[in-house]
Amino acid sequence: MSIHVVAHPDTRIRRRTGIRLLAVLAAITAMLLLAGCTGLPTSGPPNAGLTIGEDEENVPFTPIAQGPEPGADPEQIVAGFLDASMTPANSWEIARQFLTEEFSHTWQPEAGVAIDSSAFKRQFDASVHADEEDATTAEVRVTLDQVASVSADGVYSAEKGTAKAPFRLVRAAGGEWRIAEARDGVTLDLDTFGQVYEKFALQYFDQSWTHLVPDVRWFPRRPAMATSIVRTLISGEPSDWLAPAVRTAFSSDIDMVGDAVTVDAAQVASVSLTRAALSASTTDLARMRTQLEQSLVGSGVTDVRLVVDGVPLEAGVVSLDEPIIDPGVLVLTGETFGTAAAGGEIAPVTGLTAQIAKIGEPITAIDVSTDALLASVQLRDGRVFAVSDGDSVGVDERGGLIAPTLDPFKLIWTVPARSPGEVRVSRADAAPRTVANAWPGAESISQMRVSSDGARVAAVVTSNGERRVEVASILRDADQTPLELGPPHEVGRLIGPAQGLSWVGADSVAVLSAAPDAVLTMHVIGGPAAESAAPDGAISVAGAKTVTGLRVLASDGAVYAQRGSFWQESISDVLVLGTRAGY
Repeated sequence: MSIHVVAHPDTRIRRRTGIRLLAVLAAITAMLLLAGCTGLPTSGPPNAGLTIGEDEENVPFTPIAQGPEPGADPEQIVAGFLDASMTPANSWEIARQFLTEEFSHTWQPEAGVAIDSSAFKRQFDASVHADEEDATTAEVRVTLDQVASVSADGVYSAEKGTAKAPFRLVRAAGGEWRIAEARDGVTLDLDTFGQVYEKFALQYFDQSWTHLVPDVRWFPRRPAMATSIVRTLISGEPSDWLAPAVRTAFSSDIDMVGDAVTVDAAQVASVSLTRAALSASTTDLARMRTQLEQSLVGSGVTDVRLVVDGVPLEAGVVSLDEPIIDPGVLVLTGETFGTAAAGGEIAPVTGLTAQIAKIGEPITAIDVSTDALLASVQLRDGRVFAVSDGDSVGVDERGGLIAPTLDPFKLIWTVPARSPGEVRVSRADAAPRTVANAWPGAESISQMRVSSDGARVAAVVTSNGERRVEVASILRDADQTPLELGPPHEVGRLIGPAQGLSWVGADSVAVLSAAPDAVLTMHVIGGPAAESAAPDGAISVAGAKTVTGLRVLASDGAVYAQRGSFWQESISDVLVLGTRAGY
């Protein structure tokens, strides 16, 4: 005889309450510490908050799970095991307590992460064979509302849909139930994922060896994070979509030696390499060290030492072409174009302000190069011009063009909204060139922005009737002219039409959309998205190195800056919110 048991959802919630208690208490404590703050509004006027540029304190914590309770039935054991995924300490020591001794030695928790929408939406189907008291084997099948996954090398992928997770349990006569078979990897709900796993950006070089390009990965929070980052950078590969546009200084015969990266009291990480590193050039060693140091930002490591057979190597660092630190807010008013300063004053941009003033037709978009010597300017009729000191040259007169975008090599990118595959790059002194393989399968495109490293381009396209945020790698020739785009990588989807797109730092894009209220969605390239309300009537957005540097223009001419979770008007009577190349 077999007994089939399906627990009521309320029963499952009560069973897991004790296991998740510490995480809940921690969240409540954090809320109390932020007394005076309220929930983020989804509509309505902007409200005062923190000083412009000031960030809210957001201290991450790793919740601690509980081990199995005496007498727990198979479903309770599986539920407890899943919740124990929240504690990666000592290679998920607590989670292993739910496993048989034999299986605990073979289970591989770092094989990946299944991320579901909520722990309380998990459905348990438990089957106990023979009668309950005498049963020695059981099966439990868990249905997950999966939203994403993380691979063994930390790559995040959106994977929405229903997933099934089977478990086989055993118990000795009169003993406790334990899991004898399950898939490798762990399961976390979306809210817990960011508390257990931390985002790091592996750094690769662009094709010119002058810029670093981030490849976001996720690693569990624990003391050995430096080891995980270094091993993945040296031994792994860039994400498939990014690989065509980047390169690494670590040749295939150079690998990490040993099981761990040692970090001393001065936070200097010693990375032991195979003897092949002895043959590396001075330039390659400097590039290796630069990649490692920049990839370890946020891990607590302040410096990197390369070592072979216990002997440190002489390795410098590479001088990189970094984007400007504080570009300021560019605005076009009825009177002038320039950088908005405190008090509402507008400082002219040498050369560009005077030349833009000579344009007698209405302007809808202005993108300025990082050195402020060139601007791509779009008129209301759609035509795009390259504007510099004393010169304005038309570069694209095709109908239906979306707002142009400059790349760090001063090339102007243009594309018609109804022809996403017809991307062109132009200079004032050369004929335009078509970029091959642009946005295959897309029916239309509404936004496009090249990143500050010039190795990636983001866009909002419509495919099969769905609005998608996509990013693609840029393949260039020796003169840095784009030849083609790599296969697009989907970052997220939108409900309403996109009003604006911008890069925020090096690894995220912000999308302003109407759905139906104005919404600003922050998409990590290789991570989850976060949505917040935007000012009423928002029509465009300008990116920056940090979230607090974002600016949004409303239809009434007011420009808003973020103050914590709210928006504050910083300048009024603006016709066009200018942007900077790479943001």
